[in-house]
Order: sequence, then structure tokens, then C-alpha cells
Amino acid sequence: MSSTSTAPYDSMTPEQRQAHDTDQKEKERQEQAALPYSWSQELGIVTVTVSLPKGTRGRDVNVVLEKRRLKVQLKSAPEPILDGELFNDISKDDSSWTIRQIIRGDAHLHTPQWWPHVLTHHPKIDTTKIQPDNSKLSDLDGDMRTMVEKMMFDNQQKAMGKPTSDEMKKAEMLQKFKKMHPEMDFSQAKFS
Repeated sequence: MSSTSTAPYDSMTPEQRQAHDTDQKEKERQEQAALPYSWSQELGIVTVTVSLPKGTRGRDVNVVLEKRRLKVQLKSAPEPILDGELFNDISKDDSSWTIRQIIRGDAHLHTPQWWPHVLTHHPKIDTTKIQPDNSKLSDLDGDMRTMVEKMMFDNQQKAMGKPTSDEMKKAEMLQKFKKMHPEMDFSQAKFS
């Protein structure tokens, strides 16, 4: 079976999964390399990096950081380097941009989740494959760490077509309720 099979991921053999993952990673790499910027993310922060002409100063660049929009444009250029709707809301007050000596602009966007892409009209990455540095996870307080671990688990479950932690909890509660009330007929019931 080829690695481009339409078989669900969880029914693939380990070899098929590895080939599938390798193909997907290369496709993502090519799509991301074609973007007019590069980006990375760690827990709570998405960093967008744009190459700028040598000698560019802050006054030469128009950067718009809004709750759901990012725009970067050289004031001397007719078209923006990037402009579009962000994948998710950002904390505008906690987000910033800088121009570094190595002639690149960085925008640091504060966000509570993993992003599959920066701008909604650009190609996505597979967020289920993100493995945060354990030292970063251990730096988080208990509630935040629990939230991030739950988010990672739910992303992996969704990718495999399996129920999320919330869906599993609802199913468990339903089973308990059925056991407590065997006199009730649930055959026609629909739950959402």
C-alpha cells in the first residue's frame, strides 16, 4: 500500500504511518518554504519572521497587529509582504514586533493554542505532530500545563478520528446514567 493511502491513520501499519508522516512533513516543508515569511511557535507564542532589505529601520515599515489581523509592508512598496486574517485571536497588548540587526522583522503573537498556520489563506501544518520541549511544559503552572496537555491529546484524538477528552467524558457519564436507570429505553435517544 502506498503512503498516499486514504486508509485512516490508526489502521495503518507502523511502516505505512512512517511513510505517510514523512510524505506529509516534506509537503509541509515545501509549502512553508514558499511563504513570504517564516514562523515558529512554542507554548503561548507564535513568532513570524520577515526578511527585510539591508538598512531597513522601524520608520520604513508599516506593521499592523490587530486582534485577528497581521500586516507587514515596507512603506516604499506598493504591496504588503504579508496581510491577512490570523488563525486565531491574539493578545494585542502582549504582542510586539521588532527589527533586528540581521535585517529581519519579528512579530511575537501571544496565543493560547497551537496554530496550524499564521494567516488563514496559507497552507496548514499538522499540529498533532508538535512535540513541545518538556522543559517548557514543566515551566508552566499546574492549570496551564493541564490545559496544554489536554489540547495536545485532543488534537491527536481528532486527527485519528477518535473522541476528544470531553466526548469521552460525556460517553462515560451516559454509560453511568444508563446503569443507574436500566428501566429507561435509550434506543431512540440522540445525544449531542
